[in-house]
Amino acid sequence: MITINPYLNFKGNTEEAFNFYKSVFGGEFSAVVRFKDMEPENKYPEKIMHIALPVGTGNVIMGTDALGKMGDDLVAGNNFFISINSQTKDETDKVFNALAVGGTVNVPVYKSEWGTYFGLLTDQFGIQWMVDCPL
Repeated sequence: MITINPYLNFKGNTEEAFNFYKSVFGGEFSAVVRFKDMEPENKYPEKIMHIALPVGTGNVIMGTDALGKMGDDLVAGNNFFISINSQTKDETDKVFNALAVGGTVNVPVYKSEWGTYFGLLTDQFGIQWMVDCPL
């Protein structure tokens, strides 16, 4: 079964934003990964690479600090992705390829460093999507 969740990008204040969302929605973070956890030599070691806050049943708000070149063009309106979490590579490919028609593939689907099958695209209407499934 596919799930769809928001993935939010911030210019360095993800932790502050997510602590606020936690105060609003309650619960506990299911993931907090800092850049140093994946890239020990990163120049932003304490910033958030990935954070996830479950909200309700089956919903998760996720986010990252979009720093350096990643955040150069970040403004309100383009600072989020819709994250599609699928169960199989075939399902991921099908959805990714269908959404990519007339759009732009930003990162082709590949085996990510964190061990999932992952890709990014912007559809023909300007909506940013990320697809992800466990391997």
